[in-house]
Amino acid sequence: MAQHVETLVIGAGPAGLTTAYALAKAGREVTVLEMDPTYVGGISRTVDYKGFKFDIGGHRFFSKSQEIVDLWNEILPDDFIDRPRLSRIYYREKFYAYPLKAFEALANLGVWTAAKCMASFGWAKVRPIDKPATFHEWVRNQFGETLFSIFFKTYTEKVWGMSCDEISADWASQRIKGLDLGAAIIDGVKRSLGVRAKSSGQGAPKTPIERFRYPRKGPGMMWEACADKILALGGDVRMGRKVDGLHYDKLAKIWTVSVTCADGETEIYTADDVVSSAPIRELMQAVSPTPISVFHAGELMYRDFITVVLIGPSRKVLLDNWIYIHDPSLKVGRVQNFRSWSPEMIPDDVSTCLGLEYFCFEGDGLWTTSDADLVAQAKREIGKIGLMDPADVHDACVVRQHKAYPVYDDAYAEHIKMIRLDLKMHFPGLHLVGRNGMHKYNNQDHAMMTGLLTAENIIAGEIVHDVWAVSEDAEYGVSGAREVPRGERAVLRKVAA
Repeated sequence: MAQHVETLVIGAGPAGLTTAYALAKAGREVTVLEMDPTYVGGISRTVDYKGFKFDIGGHRFFSKSQEIVDLWNEILPDDFIDRPRLSRIYYREKFYAYPLKAFEALANLGVWTAAKCMASFGWAKVRPIDKPATFHEWVRNQFGETLFSIFFKTYTEKVWGMSCDEISADWASQRIKGLDLGAAIIDGVKRSLGVRAKSSGQGAPKTPIERFRYPRKGPGMMWEACADKILALGGDVRMGRKVDGLHYDKLAKIWTVSVTCADGETEIYTADDVVSSAPIRELMQAVSPTPISVFHAGELMYRDFITVVLIGPSRKVLLDNWIYIHDPSLKVGRVQNFRSWSPEMIPDDVSTCLGLEYFCFEGDGLWTTSDADLVAQAKREIGKIGLMDPADVHDACVVRQHKAYPVYDDAYAEHIKMIRLDLKMHFPGLHLVGRNGMHKYNNQDHAMMTGLLTAENIIAGEIVHDVWAVSEDAEYGVSGAREVPRGERAVLRKVAA
């Protein structure tokens, strides 16, 4: 017999749990279905291996949205620590501070290469490519061809598994916009001289933050606490549930959702509203009647992700949170140092725990490589980089993450446009949120804001917010559909509840 719930949420990641928490606080009936049998948090979970804790990627808690910061404090009031941000770039057997220090970069690159960088930058400004359509063209216009080839091309192609000429300029404009080379050079000189930059105000050039907050035992603390609060408010979070089908009855305006449990049993739910943070491709293929846009959804691509964790004694001081590996001779894309995220991620005072991140497509050669061979490769590469002696590695584990990154190829925007139009016309009550739910590669604060606004739309019984108008900085209000100020939104929640 079907179980009815007012709102059914698919996925217990930041977007899904934030939606459920906001609804439960408003007294609404909500159930969350999570495919993972153990962890909440999605890609923001914290994995525990023999007491060693690690992220799937590394998740800083920093946001320009005060509303999101307040929500973090509300959910996890006593468990944040303040951490310094330190990262470097490894390229051609040399390390570069990131953000760059001018004198260090000059010494590493050499006078001739540095001069080429500045000359190609000047040429790009004199002769820019009109209407850049690809990542390559956009970055070339901003920084010049030489800087593109050194500091953007190799790493970007490792992450996405495709040429920079196949990646949409949307990706660059979203993730790199606001960075100014002239300001970066001035900032690099100051850093080389040991002069601390003043905090940037509104409208200042975009620069990486120097400190961030972090849950002392990893980001999973946040989402475990959020799930507990949902339960305490009368909501439900059910683990090991894979959604197989969603049928919409247009006359009754009811969704029927079929679910396979971890033990093989089937559950059936009915709901007035369904909120999905699941990948759009799989979601649309599970919806009936078959959406017109299912073919567009089928064309969406995702990049998958492998973390190889190496554990051994600490023989050198390593302060970096992470290191970007731009060197084309290495397959690893990034190295995380989990002790520098939080000392409490490591169960003793003597071990180093490093996570080597490899980007791949599910089913390709890297994805199907055995764990033993992946560990052997990671040990060779960490030795070449010089961060750890392979002989010191006494334990290791491998974690594979499906659909870590939605791909921004040259056709994705048109596919999303058609899917959104189809849902609006034929499937009301199906709300898309979060990274994979909206096919937007943004951070967890953005995912959370889409969840908050979706909850308020459900409470209001109409679309008062355009969740697609949330910026990559989790800011909302410039182009939202019939924007409601935050104070009035609180009143709206009380009235609707």
